[in-house]
Amino acid sequence: MNSQIILNDQKHPFHLVDPSPWPLVASVGGLALTFGLVMTMHNYIGGSTLLTTGFLMTFFVMFVWWRDIVREGTYEGQHTAVVQIGLRWGMALFIVSEIMFFFAFFWAFFSF
Repeated sequence: MNSQIILNDQKHPFHLVDPSPWPLVASVGGLALTFGLVMTMHNYIGGSTLLTTGFLMTFFVMFVWWRDIVREGTYEGQHTAVVQIGLRWGMALFIVSEIMFFFAFFWAFFSF
């Protein structure tokens, strides 16, 4: 019997993401944050409690989701060279899209 644990037994250079509960929990936290903010602004009872719960839930999800990503990349070795290039390109394209969005926004604002 082989007692070694094979952490990275994939046959391709890409990383297929495992199912995660964090997108659902993040959306519930965002919903609680939004409703809590609106309820607090309108002085409803329990609005500040819902706002605090939404903040805590959102920050908790941010922490554990990034923890999972770091674990996948460092300890599990699932971020191969191809995956790292894809992550870099994805971040670069995100930044470029934000630049284009704000450029278009200010262009429309100052030209009309």
